[in-house]
Order: sequence, then C-alpha cells, then structure tokens
Amino acid sequence: MNHKALSIRPFIGAKNFEISRNFYQDLGFQEAVLERNFSYFDTEGIGFYLQDAYVKDWIDNSMIFMEVDSVDRYYQELLALNLPSKYEGVRLSPIKIYDWGKECFLHDPSGILWHFGEFSES
Repeated sequence: MNHKALSIRPFIGAKNFEISRNFYQDLGFQEAVLERNFSYFDTEGIGFYLQDAYVKDWIDNSMIFMEVDSVDRYYQELLALNLPSKYEGVRLSPIKIYDWGKECFLHDPSGILWHFGEFSES
C-alpha cells in the first residue's frame, strides 16, 4: 500500500470543553470552530480535533506524541506558561533522556498525556 497521507488528526475528548479550548489556545494552537462542541486545533500544519465528549476510560488511556525541534527550549516555554497553576489537573513533568532521544510530559485538564519529544540524531 502506498500512502500519500497529508496529515493525521486524532480525535480527543474533553472533560470540560471550554476549559480545554482555553488550555490549547494557551499552549499555542490555533482553533477553528467546526461546530458548537467540536473544534480543530492546529500549529504549523499539524493538529487534532477536540470534542465535547468525555469517557473516562478513553481519556485516561489517551496519549499524544508531538515531535518538537528542541525539547529543552519547548520545556522552558511550557514552564513559562505556568499552566499547572492556571488549570486544575494539569501536570508538567521534567525532561527524561532515553537512548532514542528525550521528552517531557504534560497532562491536559482532562488527563490526556502529551509527550513532547526530540529524537537523537545518531
């Protein structure tokens, strides 16, 4: 099969849709409202759909990996946003180094775990 994909867009849910919308805007994503309870969030041509839907087991098991050019810089920018003090349930974890590269972690207000990673060049 020869994929000629242009994007991949996961659907994620929100415990509180308005809080999650604000969180992702603060995180630097641009929102396109598609319906009253459904939006597309984009940054530099990549993105995801946020929907006003909450299924605890689904949210608790949702993880998204986003590759960034510099985890060190991105982590410092995340720290400066101070999201854990602004949004209940948000947690930012320090950078971890692995044999494949490094990453930091951010839980959104609903509990979705974001991995922001940078792959080693070797």
